Amino acid sequence: MEKLTLNHKGRDSWDRPVYEAGGRLYVDVDPRKGREPKICTKYNNEFDGEPDMPIAEGTEVEFVPGRDIW
Repeated sequence: MEKLTLNHKGRDSWDRPVYEAGGRLYVDVDPRKGREPKICTKYNNEFDGEPDMPIAEGTEVEFVPGRDIW
């Protein structure tokens, strides 16, 4: 199983939490409390870019310092 450690970088212009791992930006497109995270890459690796490709199913995700939720 692949593990992805996501470091919190802030919120984009849509108030979605943005994370970074290995030079790549990711976004949680459904950061609601009580929901499973839906993590996607950011289009063109831009902080305010649109969500792009979802991470592979079954990827273990660790949020540092923790998951930013609404």
